[in-house]
Amino acid sequence: MKRRVVVTGMGAITPIGLNVGDFWQSIKEGRHGFAPITRFDTSEYKCHIAAEVKGFEGKNFMDFKAAKRMELFSQYAVAAAKEALLDSGIHMEEEDPYRVGCAIGSGIGSLQAMEREHKKLLEKGPNRVNPLLVPMMISNMAAGNVSIQFGLKGKSINSVTACATGTNTIGEAFRSIQYGETDIMVSGGAESSVTPVGIAGFTALTALSTEENPDKCSLPFDKNRSGFVMGEGAAVVILEELAHAKARGAKIYGEVVGYGCSSDAYHITSPEESGAGAARAMTNAIEDAGLQPEDILYINAHGTGTHHNDLFETRAIKLAFGSHAENLKINSTKSMIGHLLGAAGAIEFVTCIKELEEGYLHKTAGYTTPDEEIDLDYCKEAVTGEFKYALSNSLGFGGHNASLLLAKYSED
Repeated sequence: MKRRVVVTGMGAITPIGLNVGDFWQSIKEGRHGFAPITRFDTSEYKCHIAAEVKGFEGKNFMDFKAAKRMELFSQYAVAAAKEALLDSGIHMEEEDPYRVGCAIGSGIGSLQAMEREHKKLLEKGPNRVNPLLVPMMISNMAAGNVSIQFGLKGKSINSVTACATGTNTIGEAFRSIQYGETDIMVSGGAESSVTPVGIAGFTALTALSTEENPDKCSLPFDKNRSGFVMGEGAAVVILEELAHAKARGAKIYGEVVGYGCSSDAYHITSPEESGAGAARAMTNAIEDAGLQPEDILYINAHGTGTHHNDLFETRAIKLAFGSHAENLKINSTKSMIGHLLGAAGAIEFVTCIKELEEGYLHKTAGYTTPDEEIDLDYCKEAVTGEFKYALSNSLGFGGHNASLLLAKYSED
């Protein structure tokens, strides 16, 4: 028998709030985090807007010396994990630390460290490169630092599947608890790639919006969409085996009931045009939960705002759900926070849990003009009502597709 897995804590560092409460309030208000980039001079760049995290200082969330030994993506992860653990009410001194694991992914790690030390290498020579460059730069250090900070000695992993990273990492944490490897997993994603190379690289791919108006730069599913906006931040959730959570009287926010993956095996950046790969990930998640497509009424889409993604994800939804696709409510959280790359699936997971908890589906901000080929219900306005399930999609470069199916918690 697979063990049931519930969500007992959440934490977030985002462009529209430095905790879950502020983030969620901003989402309900339809407030976005888009503004001119402040981290570097963009005068020679085609893209000038990003969704930067504002007002964050690592020393406010952790020991100052510890923060100095971490790059920004790791600081975001530790801050979000601290909030999630406090929210969960878990006291590590009361737990077997070898039964508490960590699964926090980052798609890129620290471009800042690479850029900074590469400049030093060219200008001052190899002997001046920071001895801590490698352990500060590599993407697994979000999970490593969180484990060190909070004494998590169980399974510790970092899935790296580009923009599907956060969803895959939470999915693998879910499996670890299901099959008895751990009782608790601290899981999520972290990213901070608003850097010269990050912006230049994604601009060269023609993936980023070059729109100058912050109110019109991120338009998932809209006919006037022009690409995605780079976001940054982290989200961490506490996944816990149900009996363990109940035994300590934990507050249960929701339940993870299905996880599905697939590969397009098609192209290094473009999704497969029919949507068959993404459809299979959704179908796998639904079957994993023992449900039928008709049981699902809401999808939190990958919804980046690029031409190909939104079109092919719509095709995928139609393939997976058939005529039932017309009954679905679909929204994109990226319409307000941009694309957090390896952290995207994690913050969208938090969004889904809050939506199920409150019976409130946020609008796809900025969506005004339908596209003839993209003809489903993309939540032009917020929707209220009872929703039992939420399907969250993430689709990554390289053809990585991942879907998580979440449920409103019930004793049954």
